[in-house]
Amino acid sequence: MGLMFGRDVVVMGASAGGVEALKAVVQSLPADLQAAVFVAVHIPASSKSMLPMILSRSGPLPAVHAEDQATIEPGCIYIAPPDFHLIVERDRVRLSRGPRENGHRPAIDVLFRSASRAYGKRVIGIVLSGMLDDGAAGLAIIKRQGGVALVQDPNEALFDGMPNSAIAATKVDHILTASEIGAYVETLVQEPVAEDSSMTNDGLEQEARIVAEDKAARERGEQASGSPSPLTCPDCGGVLWELRDGKQLRYRCHTGHAYSVDSLASEQADALETALWSAIRVLEERAALARRMAVQAQSQNRFASQIQFEERADEAKKHADLVRQMVIQQHESQEKV
Repeated sequence: MGLMFGRDVVVMGASAGGVEALKAVVQSLPADLQAAVFVAVHIPASSKSMLPMILSRSGPLPAVHAEDQATIEPGCIYIAPPDFHLIVERDRVRLSRGPRENGHRPAIDVLFRSASRAYGKRVIGIVLSGMLDDGAAGLAIIKRQGGVALVQDPNEALFDGMPNSAIAATKVDHILTASEIGAYVETLVQEPVAEDSSMTNDGLEQEARIVAEDKAARERGEQASGSPSPLTCPDCGGVLWELRDGKQLRYRCHTGHAYSVDSLASEQADALETALWSAIRVLEERAALARRMAVQAQSQNRFASQIQFEERADEAKKHADLVRQMVIQQHESQEKV
């Protein structure tokens, strides 16, 4: 039997629609909470986050953007700054600009995994409103290490993708409304748990090891045990390895970018749209140049060339309109899904 502690590490992840849920959770937390709270929300890298001010005003606990190497204090809410992963270590926090996961930095899975690695059974993991499935794999690891897994009721969440994905990924302990989560956390924090010194790997280290060993073996011309996929990383263009963790299928490149299936599909859709808009731009520029050449040919009485350039401009414009229609149809199909 190890030393006894309370469940004194609370990690929360949210995305679209998650700010309102976070406000409801922290409003229900007591002022004397004997736990530290860590929050990762998907915020664009270029945005200025007002979340510390919002959460400080919403409940009795002070909320701050986490600072690298800061000592962890109970009764404080630490928020991942934009464009930084928030990593929980023993008695301190770290900030990292490591590879994006599921297309995000900060990523919820990174926060959840690090907390579980550092504190095991003492962790309470909470997934709130959001799209897709960031946080599902991390919550499964928290549950596997003996922590508690809580999920916002999908019927209450403004976006139910993340709650539903978390529920599908692991046997969560409770599905609650946001305000119920805050009240229940107070109860969980008072539960004594024995710290386990024999915790298993958090999944990230195993994924990275598999990819690195497989890549090295292939470079040596040896038979490799891993499974590189025919897919490439949307971030860096490297080969993606296909990895399975229980019921979850994940992809990871050797530089460290990692994706769930849903997140990879979303990133591919974004990359496709970017490529299509680039194609539209090139085609429209081609049409504009051809028209300019037609005018020049006309001024020089080269009428045959003028006709050819005008036909070339019409063809490029027709192709640009076709690609533009493809982009519109892609948006419409995504909205139906």
